[in-house]
Order: sequence, then structure tokens, then C-alpha cells
Amino acid sequence: MIRVAMLSYWHVHAWDYTKQVQQNPGTEIVAVWDEIPSRGQEAAEKLGVPFVADLDEILARTDVDAVVVDTPTNIHRDVMVKAARAGKHIFTEKVIAPTLKEVNEILAAVKEAGVKLTVSLPRLNDGYTLAAQEVINKGLLGELTQARVRLSHNGALAGWLPEHFFSREQCGGGALIDLGCHPMYLVRLFLGLPQSVSATFGYVSGKEVEDNAVATLRYDNGAIGIVEAGFVNSHSPFCVEIHGTEGTLLYGLPDEAIRVRSNKLSQNEWVTIEIPQNRTSAFDQWVEHVQNDTLAEENIGLAVDLTKLMEAANLSEAEQRHVKLSELAN
Repeated sequence: MIRVAMLSYWHVHAWDYTKQVQQNPGTEIVAVWDEIPSRGQEAAEKLGVPFVADLDEILARTDVDAVVVDTPTNIHRDVMVKAARAGKHIFTEKVIAPTLKEVNEILAAVKEAGVKLTVSLPRLNDGYTLAAQEVINKGLLGELTQARVRLSHNGALAGWLPEHFFSREQCGGGALIDLGCHPMYLVRLFLGLPQSVSATFGYVSGKEVEDNAVATLRYDNGAIGIVEAGFVNSHSPFCVEIHGTEGTLLYGLPDEAIRVRSNKLSQNEWVTIEIPQNRTSAFDQWVEHVQNDTLAEENIGLAVDLTKLMEAANLSEAEQRHVKLSELAN
């Protein structure tokens, strides 16, 4: 049994990960820490486990094998480096950290300690993503020329998103680094890593951080990636478009079906593609890596690239220019 300490209930998905720990037969929650003691105490009481107010103390416990990190993004680096050095396996909410430099510091600590790290990039494992990858791999779209992924909600207007999600200091940004992570890693998955990034942010609700965002990814071969995210859009469907020299794939416009039209198919019309079952969740994959002493190489690689793209997007908006990934500090 992998004994897990929950590190913070800051993130909106912290209780979702709590349920995943409880539902996996190989894991159990044994303690809680939170940078806000009252919130951590409340969570610990609900779970019937001890609350430990000191981070170093909970990481020193011999009855803790691993941690789930849901802290503010700006302290990810400090929390995860400490956890790794204490010999605890780590499952973390995305992004790993706001900058590539911090990510590399975390990865160095993880490697030195020999612990297992997995990042929550859930849409990598969804059936529509697996179906899209199969269509691409079959060559039905030809050479890819554009990928556009959009994810948006009205959390800034409807008031259900926690106020601390609009803190630039804690989050490292707004809609793009939160919701936009999912479109960003999907565009990266479909098109690969771009040469440069350009971003435009909007501030509809007057929050400290952007609540409306678009990032454009530029590729040496002429392909373009488009990432869209927002906190101010009602009834905006999650949608995917992938275009190529031989065909187009559409998903979520607006129904949850994948449609493909390709010059390589005998029928010159839109065809609905079967969507397979979701793959094992990122959390359950992490448990398997801990149990089997394996590495989440693809997951970590994509998570590192996600931080690169987010850091470049934030720099692009701040300086109003295209930012090459090669500019980022290691």
C-alpha cells in the first residue's frame, strides 16, 4: 500500500485527486498539510487523518511514502524539491512549475532521489485524443498544417472559480496557465514542439490576471498551432480542429463526435470516427510507476514542454513579441 500525504487543498481539483487516491486499491491517505492551516485542518477532519502544520514534519514521517501536490503554483518548486529529497514519490497538478529553470530543479531532485513523478495531464488519456492520434498516425490528414484546441468556461463571471485563481503571484497567470494548459499540451502532442510562441491576453472581468487568451505556436515547416482559453465564455464547447494537406479532423463542434474528411478515404464526405475508451488515468499510471519501478517518460516530457510553452507565452504577452523557446533560461 502506498501511503499518501495530501499537500494542500488550494487547487480546485484537490478533492478530485483525493477521490482518486481513495478509489485506487494501491493507495491510501494518511495525512494532510496545507499552507493555510484552517483549510488543511478542515480537510483532515473530513478524511479522518492527522493534519500536520509543518511541511518538513509531514515529509519526515515514516508512514508517508508519497505526496499529491495541489499547492499554489508559485511554491511547487520548493514543495516538490523538499518532497523528493525526503524520498517521497510525487503526483502533481499541472504545471510542474511556472518556469523551465524551476522545472529543471525539480527534475534534478527527483532523479537524484530516485522517486517517481507524474503530472496530471488528463486529456492525454481521453478517448478523443487517442482517436485523433490514430487518425494522424494513419496519415489520413497528410502533412499537418494547423491544430486548434479551445477550452473555456465562465468561472470569472459566474463567481464559482475561487478568488485565489485570479492571483498572479500564486498562479503565475490566469486563463492560459490554468485552462489553457490542456489545449497547449494537446496542440504540442499533435504538432510537436514549436520554434516560437506568441500570445495575446484579454481582461474582460477586470481581474489581475488574463481571463481571455490566445497563444499561437509557429513551426519551421509552416504549420501553426492555436491555443484558446477563457474564464468569461458561457456555453463554449471544448473543441479540437486538426488540418492537413490531405484532410481535416473536427471534434466538439459542438457534439462529442470525431469527424474526418480525407482525400485518402474512398468516400468524399465526412466520416464519424469511433472513439475508444479512455486510457488509464494519470494518477493510476503514477501508482503503477511506483509499484513497478518505471518512469513516466512521455508524461514528464510533455509536462516539461508545457512549462516551456507557458513561460514563452507569458513572456510574449509581457514584451509584445514572438518568443523563441531557445531563449528560455535552463
